[in-house]
Amino acid sequence: MKIQTLTLLVTATLASGVIAAGAMAQSVADAANPAASAVPTVKLGDADGAFVVGSTFSEPTGEKLYRRVCAACHMPDAKGAVGAGAYPALAKNPKLAAGGYPLYVVLHGLNGMPAVGSMMTDQQAADVVNYVRTHFGNKYKDAVTAAEAKATR
Repeated sequence: MKIQTLTLLVTATLASGVIAAGAMAQSVADAANPAASAVPTVKLGDADGAFVVGSTFSEPTGEKLYRRVCAACHMPDAKGAVGAGAYPALAKNPKLAAGGYPLYVVLHGLNGMPAVGSMMTDQQAADVVNYVRTHFGNKYKDAVTAAEAKATR
């Protein structure tokens, strides 16, 4: 019994020494290269950094933005949902007739919806609004522009 206890004690001591040596080596390496020790701006599960404050989404089209940002609440078919909250349907929605309304909501939020447009460029905000206004049974063809998004901010 004493040999096992002694073995565990020696193993634990050696392990802590290895960990301490590793930490010291990392500190020396960090001191030699301060940029290497900088806090990363990308968090786990956020491969393109889109959810880092001050960054924007990387999706190049309104459809891809909708699928990444909007579909989680408004559903992939844009029919909305009720559960932990009420997420209005965007499909066949007459409130989308005036392009300025959904553009304002995307950029500034409304009720429980956050201002997701703050993480989009002006063009991306216009693209996602135009996508929703021309899909899911919506037939609104008057496109909003990046200039309108900029003015709405």
